[in-house]
Amino acid sequence: MERERRRRCEPVPVPYHRGGNRLHDKCADRIPNSSFPGGDVFVNGKNFDALQLATRTLWEVKTDNFDTYPEALREFVIRDQLAKLRIERDLARACGFDFRVGVRSKAHEEALEEADPTFDGLIVVMDWC
Repeated sequence: MERERRRRCEPVPVPYHRGGNRLHDKCADRIPNSSFPGGDVFVNGKNFDALQLATRTLWEVKTDNFDTYPEALREFVIRDQLAKLRIERDLARACGFDFRVGVRSKAHEEALEEADPTFDGLIVVMDWC
């Protein structure tokens, strides 16, 4: 059982980004100290956008133009993203990794943290993006 967990939790570099969105890929590749720029990293059944191996931190990147969305769309986006981010955070933590989410604006960061305070401190405004 421990051997299976170790295998599942070993980071496997993926030599490309799955999504095919150039802005998203650029932001993911510029995460400071990213161990595998140019691709995703597969851990615990999920492709994450980046890994900082030195700090054992897995990243997901959100490049929405959140600030331009009407209020109803903002609420929908936050609800949808948090449902997925909770799963991704749990997958990362189950393998002993920290988890961070990169967003493009302070408003997006604040909306995620306000909707789910357990993400406080896990959201990072990507000033490199």
